[in-house]
Amino acid sequence: MTLLYFFIIFFILATFLPATRIPHWFFRVPDFIRLQTLIIKGVLLLIFLWFTDEYTTFSTILLIALLICIIYQLFKIIPYTKVFPRIKQPFDSDGMVSILAANVLQDNREYDKFIEEVDKFDPDLVLTMESDKNWENALSAIEDRYTESIKIPMDNYYGMHLYSKVELTHVSKNFEIEDDVPSIYIEYPANGKSIVFACLHPAPPSPTENETSRERDAELMVVGKKIRHLDKSAVVCGDMNDVVWSRTTRLFRKVTGMVDPRVGRGFFSTYHASYPLLRFPLDHLFHTKDLYVGTMKRTKNFGSDHFGMYYEIHYKNNSEVPDNPKLTNGDKKEIEDLIDSPNED
Repeated sequence: MTLLYFFIIFFILATFLPATRIPHWFFRVPDFIRLQTLIIKGVLLLIFLWFTDEYTTFSTILLIALLICIIYQLFKIIPYTKVFPRIKQPFDSDGMVSILAANVLQDNREYDKFIEEVDKFDPDLVLTMESDKNWENALSAIEDRYTESIKIPMDNYYGMHLYSKVELTHVSKNFEIEDDVPSIYIEYPANGKSIVFACLHPAPPSPTENETSRERDAELMVVGKKIRHLDKSAVVCGDMNDVVWSRTTRLFRKVTGMVDPRVGRGFFSTYHASYPLLRFPLDHLFHTKDLYVGTMKRTKNFGSDHFGMYYEIHYKNNSEVPDNPKLTNGDKKEIEDLIDSPNED
């Protein structure tokens, strides 16, 4: 039982590590694996109940703590399951734009498989992340249809390309926080209106990337403030290297008032494409409330470590961009602290 107690205590403590707000990757990883650790906790609970004949004060406390952790985990992830009530769309569409967004993996050479997905979905926009010069050359095959393009080839796994069938306006290539991690901003014309797209791929907190989440968190907050001040229909999408239930992403949604179309539909876990038991929802799309997502699909595996995501984004008929949600002084301070945090020693 000693070993069982050890594992239960370990997973109980790990559950709340992200709540410490310590940005080191060790404290952030448990946020990524909440679904997996929920299953593990369920197994530990069953083993605990099966082998425990008499309950001491210690074992009773352990059981209660484990149950609290399971309930806490469920509250975190249930909104991203089909059992959660979803706002259906009785909305009339007043224009639509579709986008296929995918982290293609820089070292992936199965270009044809990805182009097959482009052909299959035939989106208005194609966004690629981790695309280097080799990917740029391969994607020239779609440029007869996608006559507008924004290209940032890089060999550091943060290259980015955006292809469009129509002319784009207010195009900008930004390096918000790190000099080698780009983002793309555009306005897409849809039925006489326009939608601002912010395409992101911030670096994750990990032993092999950034040691902490400071850079990623700061970029999300910088983008959130920009969207908040736009007063325009907007979409933020990309491989954000964060899970939708993390505190940072929830704060991003609070700043912007944006909607997560995953709610009530499912996890749509996009990474890792090759390991079904180790998949997390890392690739996201958020939109202002005057828009809605109709069709939302995950691509087939095209050789990357990520699946791509396809979305059809509609204007709600006769709907205006809503007012920004109110922020508390505590929210504002946390946002500014996160933006300033990459400069901390």
